[in-house]
Amino acid sequence: MKADLIAPAVAQYLLEHSTSPDPLLEELAKETAQATGGNAGMQISPDQGLFLTMITQLIAPDVAVEVGTFTGYSSLCIARGLSGGRLHCFDVSEEWTSIARRYWAKGGVADRVTLTLGPALETLAAFDEIIDLAFLDADKGNYPGYYELLMARMRPGALLIADNTLRRGHVADPARNEPTTVEIREFNDLVIEDPRVTVLMLPVADGMTLIRKNP
Repeated sequence: MKADLIAPAVAQYLLEHSTSPDPLLEELAKETAQATGGNAGMQISPDQGLFLTMITQLIAPDVAVEVGTFTGYSSLCIARGLSGGRLHCFDVSEEWTSIARRYWAKGGVADRVTLTLGPALETLAAFDEIIDLAFLDADKGNYPGYYELLMARMRPGALLIADNTLRRGHVADPARNEPTTVEIREFNDLVIEDPRVTVLMLPVADGMTLIRKNP
């Protein structure tokens, strides 16, 4: 569990009182750590995965989109929550998404997922379906661009979930001006000032922001 903003004892209690990841997700997390080394931190945490599955089950989207697939943990969780819809994944790495493909097959959800490789600012621009649910977890400097492309394709009432929006709490500290912190801080300001949406930022893991497109 990524819980830098929560007291360790509380984080452990939350973990003990939430459904644990199943063996397939644990296997994927282990392989990701072995295959990607220092990049393994890009993978979402088990509590985030459970959250994504439950949100997907509640929304029951016909069209879900993920920007930033990495090795497939989040996409596997979203795909498992689908009830007839389809997940469209956008990423640039053939190497890392090859792991995702294997786990989609192992999880029996490969027939629910379409993967598009290439810069998402270009591939999303060519995407012409109406989106019900989106998960954004890609390069932070391009969050504003991805946000606008997704918003233009989301139906009224659709939900966008943006990850890493707290940056370990650094966004709230004016003295922290690392490039990624500044990028996320600017994105957060962009979203909260957007009259098209209703926003709820949650202290889950490294921060997850729920952005609902207003009817």
